[in-house]
Amino acid sequence: MALTASLRCYPLLGSAAAAASSSVSLPASTRAPVLHRTTGGPRRRLQRCLCSQQYAEKQSSGSQQQQLERLFSNLNQATMKHEPGSVTSSIFLVAGTTVGAGILAIPAVTQEAGFLASAVTCIFCWIYMVVTGLLVAEVNVNTMCELGSGGVSLVSMAMRTLGTFGVRTACISYLFIHYALLVAYVARSSEIITNSVGIPLWESAALFSLAFGGLCYFGSQRVIGAVNGFLVFSILASFTTLVVVASGNLQWSSLLEANFAAAPQSIPIIALSFVYQNVVPVLCTNLEGDLSKVRKAIVVGTAIPLALFLIWDAVILGTLPGLAGDGTIIDPLEQLRSSNGTVGPIVEAFSFLAIGTSYIGFVLGLSDFIADLLKLPSGQNKPLPYLVTLLPPLVLSLLDPEIFFKALDFAGTYGGKDPFKLSLIMNRCREETSAMSWSERYSDDLEAPVPPIVPGGKFTLSFVMGGALLVIFSEIFKDIMQLQGLH
Repeated sequence: MALTASLRCYPLLGSAAAAASSSVSLPASTRAPVLHRTTGGPRRRLQRCLCSQQYAEKQSSGSQQQQLERLFSNLNQATMKHEPGSVTSSIFLVAGTTVGAGILAIPAVTQEAGFLASAVTCIFCWIYMVVTGLLVAEVNVNTMCELGSGGVSLVSMAMRTLGTFGVRTACISYLFIHYALLVAYVARSSEIITNSVGIPLWESAALFSLAFGGLCYFGSQRVIGAVNGFLVFSILASFTTLVVVASGNLQWSSLLEANFAAAPQSIPIIALSFVYQNVVPVLCTNLEGDLSKVRKAIVVGTAIPLALFLIWDAVILGTLPGLAGDGTIIDPLEQLRSSNGTVGPIVEAFSFLAIGTSYIGFVLGLSDFIADLLKLPSGQNKPLPYLVTLLPPLVLSLLDPEIFFKALDFAGTYGGKDPFKLSLIMNRCREETSAMSWSERYSDDLEAPVPPIVPGGKFTLSFVMGGALLVIFSEIFKDIMQLQGLH
């Protein structure tokens, strides 16, 4: 992003002499070289920061120093003024990244369970995914403290906590899932643009990539937040219109139908709909390492998609009664399109807006990841990470939009793709997240200067890791059973 994160703060030290000796502004942060896990030596403690103006005022007045929650200050390179990240913009970034066009397909996998059972499942998955995001934030801020630098991504986090093998597997999973989804976003958005204005498909793909990719590269944090906020409000407006149109035949008694035995099979898809963890490192940098603000952005930002999921699920399943437990699988969205001609254009508008906000979040997350992978200086807007982020999805979406799905050997269920296999990679990433937190909290080789923001200790981490492993092995077992059935 165009906004840089420079360390311009004063640590709180034990004596006035130490404080005076630290009153020289630190240079602009740079990414540290490759980390190695070390043993022995004293464990450093987190030193909270005071900005220079407050420090001078406190020293002159003789009053007690006030401790701030932020670890560093974001400075605008042009004006050299402090530009703290906006919690509201961060909420919109999380909400926009989470709300994808796939929200409209959720009733297709929850219809057999019924609304009541699927609502409980949605809330359970939301809590689970909030916990994973907070764990990412915790490890990220601790890694910032270790490196003395903002702009820390999964590369440095995994290297610090999991070592060389862990960072390799994390990078492969991260790159695969991000490129797969970015290809899907560009392919679907270009299809919508082509159908709407009639220009060739390659022009639509290039226009979408240039518009949203250019926003991420050239836009400041404030500009990106404003545009993303506008898109989120537009999503809410189109979603409200769609709900009003679709809820004409809503039968409230249908919302009490429940088949809890069928609920577990929808967990991988619902959990896949709460993907936002890739932007958590961006949040931590934008919000200057202030974990209280990061926590608020994650909880509120994911609560908005949760509300949309529940409302849409209620509207669709409430207008299609009697599906819970009968084994009948239909495409509720297509049925809604066929019954009401105004639904189609509204769905297209909602899908395009949802893809746009998700694309912004994934581009910001992946470009930051690539910059860290290439060990480029943080706080500098280099074009290389954005080129590596934007060009491959654009080219692949034009050559073969299904290339990643073919690599996963997608079977072809709803919408022509089987997202369960994609969820396996996402659960592998969640497993690595809990492993990083475990290593950081309980390894003697690492320090964790920031107190844990997720309670429960080893029980919570075991639950997160166990949940991810359970989904992975259950889907592998299901695939094995299907293969045996074919033979």
